[in-house]
Amino acid sequence: MRILRTLMNSASIGKLVDQYSRFSPSPLSIKQFLDFGSENACEKTSFMFLRQELPVRLANIMKEINLLPDNLLRTPSVRLVQSWYIQSLQDILEFKERDANDEKVIFDFTDAVIKIRNRHNDVVPTMAQGVVEYKDTYGTDPITSQNMQYFLDRFYMSRISIRMLLNQHTLLFGGRVRVNPAHPKQIGSIDPHCRVTDVVKDAYENARTLCDRYYMNSPELILEEFNVKEPTKPITVVYVPSHLYHMVFELFKNAMRATMELCGDAMQYPPICVRITLGNEDLTVKVSDHGGGVPLRKIDRLFTYTYSTAPRPQMDSARAAPLAGYGYGLPISRLYARYFQGDLKLYSLEGYGTDAVIYIRALSTESIERLPVYNKSAWKHYKTIHEADDWCVPSKEPKDMTTFRSI
Repeated sequence: MRILRTLMNSASIGKLVDQYSRFSPSPLSIKQFLDFGSENACEKTSFMFLRQELPVRLANIMKEINLLPDNLLRTPSVRLVQSWYIQSLQDILEFKERDANDEKVIFDFTDAVIKIRNRHNDVVPTMAQGVVEYKDTYGTDPITSQNMQYFLDRFYMSRISIRMLLNQHTLLFGGRVRVNPAHPKQIGSIDPHCRVTDVVKDAYENARTLCDRYYMNSPELILEEFNVKEPTKPITVVYVPSHLYHMVFELFKNAMRATMELCGDAMQYPPICVRITLGNEDLTVKVSDHGGGVPLRKIDRLFTYTYSTAPRPQMDSARAAPLAGYGYGLPISRLYARYFQGDLKLYSLEGYGTDAVIYIRALSTESIERLPVYNKSAWKHYKTIHEADDWCVPSKEPKDMTTFRSI
């Protein structure tokens, strides 16, 4: 009977996933988040939107999880992640037909949203552990690696978007006090007047603490601002400070490590230079170091999941593994930048240093969510057979021209 119930339950979940994955997610702009979360914030309206939108976003990415290699799906970590998504979908769908005018229903929904957010806290390191388990057992080939990179970009972007919705609802309606005493000017997780310099300085100080602890020293910071629109005023932007912090903190860690390891036991270390520029369309943050740079052939590899120069962490049974050493810092930082139509790029001068540039949309109306959608194009990506390259592949050994024969 237990096996039968399990089969029936998984069949019903499969039908629900199929049903909701037929719909495309509805991307929101930062301005829409801001307008909704301001003085006229309505918990009932948020409830009605989320009970429709969350199942769509969950189902779309759940369909793609099922396209992963069977051996990857069988790893304990990936099965755990799947169980979290299934449970969260079920939790939301319980409110599908509930009365939106009932205050208890609204309260229970907010409580369910908080539980879902907490349940998904360790999705990133747990999925990372699953990929490591798979590679250690079965290895990888170019096709599998390409598909895995494609999937992880979309999976983690989906998670960022779902977490954004959950955070906005819980921060606006999940507490007794509507205003967050720690960040009184924020609308949920969005700061309408985010002081970019403050976020950069905070990220630098925390990265510097780690650097001092490990290397017993650290590079200084040189910070410059160029506000093209209002030269006499500090640069502010409508943005999610935690997203910006995540990106800049990761860049500082990489820059400090490269600088310290290149200079060794030197008495002085070259500083890290940050230039923040606000133009008419873009806000740009450039982090420059003198850490020796990276060869061109390795630049793309730095954005590949599981590529890391740090030692791999050990899995702790009491808690999911940490991100350090999994190679997820730069790829996920780039996803945070791209989430609201920005980007993160690296420009390196091997032998000298690296410039890392974060691009953010200056206008909140143009900062629109970038969301993965499950459709035939996505399905074909996982099913495409790797074809021969249509460019010549240079040989590693020089051709012996003395044996060359003309045709």
